[in-house]
Amino acid sequence: MGVREIEVFRMVMNAGGTSKAAHLLGISQPAVSQAIRKLESSAGIELFNRIRGRLIPTREAQALLIDVDKFFVGMEVIEHRLKSLKQFGTDRLVISTHPALGNAFIPRALAGFQLAERDLRVSLKVLSSREVHQDVSSGQCDFGLMADEMTVAGLEHSPFLDSPGVVVMPAGHSLSSKRVIEPEDLRGHDFLAHNPEDSSRVRLETALHSSGVQLNVRVETPYGHTVCEMALRGIGIGFVNPVAVVDYLERGLVIRPFSLDVRFNSLLLLRPGSPLSENAKKLMSTLRIQLAKDLKSVENHMKK
Repeated sequence: MGVREIEVFRMVMNAGGTSKAAHLLGISQPAVSQAIRKLESSAGIELFNRIRGRLIPTREAQALLIDVDKFFVGMEVIEHRLKSLKQFGTDRLVISTHPALGNAFIPRALAGFQLAERDLRVSLKVLSSREVHQDVSSGQCDFGLMADEMTVAGLEHSPFLDSPGVVVMPAGHSLSSKRVIEPEDLRGHDFLAHNPEDSSRVRLETALHSSGVQLNVRVETPYGHTVCEMALRGIGIGFVNPVAVVDYLERGLVIRPFSLDVRFNSLLLLRPGSPLSENAKKLMSTLRIQLAKDLKSVENHMKK
């Protein structure tokens, strides 16, 4: 049993058949079938049932795939690292972040980080929180930033953002004259919501439920910046992470505090046992300084 047979097995499992697996591997279909038979013979177990010319994975195959995937993820990490070292050397940072911080906040922080003077290259990966978690777990980034949507057991983590959300609306909206938005104020208005599974939306709807208010959701989106853009264009009102409104402070978007303490949370993730470079440590410090600056700017804007 060799690595090649294991690779063919994984491809058949992921592709759903020998024909597609052969195409993806660039070999013939008989070669795929031969590799599978060789693996079964070496292991002494049947990994597939042959039914009308198709390979149907057995329970043993499903169990084996779990360990095979772990092996290949490790190989992919090594391959990724070798390519990175070849292209950039060690003067490179890889940051994996969820969109709430990756779309505009981190670019603002990087603008003041003197990348050219440091001769530093950055790979900024804007991903779902689950993908950020996977990147940190597998060592494919220096650090990650994700929403509090899933467990972070097994990773080093610390709070990064913990701030109440703000209500956004177009200029001239009937609620724009109010200094603070109450739950009852939202009743009946077209609402621009984050996706149902978003932890901040869950917290908002839970808080509104106790006040007997149900949102009239007109548009759903995963991105706070999209909510701000739609609110600016008069499509409705929304409730967003305060970091998302920074680019809209001077664009006419009306931003108001909400009377209920419904918060947006982000976590900083590190892989245990992976030492941080000095550049990574300095950038993390810069991000915290930028965050404090951004939150203060929003707070001052709402006092005007």
